[in-house]
Amino acid sequence: MTKILLVEDNEMNRDMLSRRLMRRGYEVDIALDGEQGVSMAKSTAPDLVLMDMSLPIIDGWEATRLLKADEATRAIPIIALTAHAMAGDRERAMESGCDDYDTKPVDFKRLLVKIEQLAGGQEPS
Repeated sequence: MTKILLVEDNEMNRDMLSRRLMRRGYEVDIALDGEQGVSMAKSTAPDLVLMDMSLPIIDGWEATRLLKADEATRAIPIIALTAHAMAGDRERAMESGCDDYDTKPVDFKRLLVKIEQLAGGQEPS
């Protein structure tokens, strides 16, 4: 089963995304801030991280840089999820180490395609 770490501080977004992903057969772990997200990525070794970029404690930009700088978590694909859809935000996400970028509100079908592409071709069980 493909394991996704959802790093999201907004309760509504967290609830909606986690329920929809679990219905699709994914295992979902949840972190509420960037610091917890980095810690959980190291301890649970997810197949993919969905990273909100506007997070408390450590923002998603820095959390991504920390994960990509660590040998143990460097290979985990990270998709930036952000309401920041300004010119340059996609580039900023990619420069921080994200493997892909998607905007909020989330287009779930589009996000699923990105998840399936980045999770090593693994289909949910």
